[in-house]
Amino acid sequence: MQNTLKIGIITQARMTSTRLPGKVFKTINNKSLLQYHIERLQKTGFDIAIATTTNTTDDIICEYAEQNNIKFHRGSENNVLSRYYETATKYNFDIVTRVTSDCPLIDQHLIRNSMEKYLKLNNQNLYMSNGIERTFARGFDFEIFSFDLLKDAFTNAKDESDLEHVTPYIWKNRSGKVEFYHVKQEQNNSGFRITVDTPDDFEVIKVLIKKYKADTLPYTEIEKILTEHPEIVAMNAHIEQKKA
Repeated sequence: MQNTLKIGIITQARMTSTRLPGKVFKTINNKSLLQYHIERLQKTGFDIAIATTTNTTDDIICEYAEQNNIKFHRGSENNVLSRYYETATKYNFDIVTRVTSDCPLIDQHLIRNSMEKYLKLNNQNLYMSNGIERTFARGFDFEIFSFDLLKDAFTNAKDESDLEHVTPYIWKNRSGKVEFYHVKQEQNNSGFRITVDTPDDFEVIKVLIKKYKADTLPYTEIEKILTEHPEIVAMNAHIEQKKA
């Protein structure tokens, strides 16, 4: 693979979250969580596309994308794999970085540096992620894979969980040809939670942004704040992550 290939970040977003409906447009300092998320992704310099649904409730997400000149595609609510595949096809992405919009503090440096490593490895069967062997806070999650691997999953995946969660077909290596690169750090901060799925999660992000300006900080500084302030970590430590 060469650097001339088109790199795209696809983020999934919808208004009908079960535990915190409309969460992507909840605001902190008059800015939506989706805006924080997109602004940090834009600093990677890569193309960004929002993969949303055909539900009328998601019209607002499309309006946001249009107003901010952001690529978007509407597809199936439940078959998120097809939604991702259609989005990548629509914008001719050769390499896909998958993220989710419930991560307002996602880190651009982590994604950029990992993509540079991915390109050097020059292997279209490579799946790179920091979410399988987890050492980073939940909320910095990303996955990088080729369009070829995405197309293979779209063509062959049949299980409902594979369709709903996009990448299990790839990371379970159902094709038998996937090679793995796990992005890890020395310190294990996997117990920290800065993704937003519940009201308590939102309160954590609110504290981090309002008190510590976390939206301007790299992941290293955000994790340092959490390490030094167990009272913040305790605010949503009881939340159980939905299973993929």
